Amino acid sequence: MRIAHVVVTVVAALLAGFSGTVLLMRADWIVKALTDYRVPPAWWTPLGLAKAAGAVGLLVGLAVPVVGVLAAVGLLVYFTGAAITVARAKWYSHIPFPLVYAAPVAGALVLGLLS
Repeated sequence: MRIAHVVVTVVAALLAGFSGTVLLMRADWIVKALTDYRVPPAWWTPLGLAKAAGAVGLLVGLAVPVVGVLAAVGLLVYFTGAAITVARAKWYSHIPFPLVYAAPVAGALVLGLLS
């Protein structure tokens, strides 16, 4: 179970870190999406930093479990909010994207609680 927890947590951290990095770097495709979803540009840096911090928190959580649990809960709230934002913008076909990022975080949380 421990190996599965580590693998899923690392995958979740990589995905959240990637998502935060492309937002902080203002990749064209993410800028277009956020503009389409009507997310104010002033929010982009804090949102990118939140994802990056969550990724780091997941990894730290492998050594300090409470940090990992808090990071996972924070990221799940974040990605749930992202799915709601996409739905409010009526881009229903894009709702699966934040859920793809949330799934390994949820898995890491469950495996961490079971370990």
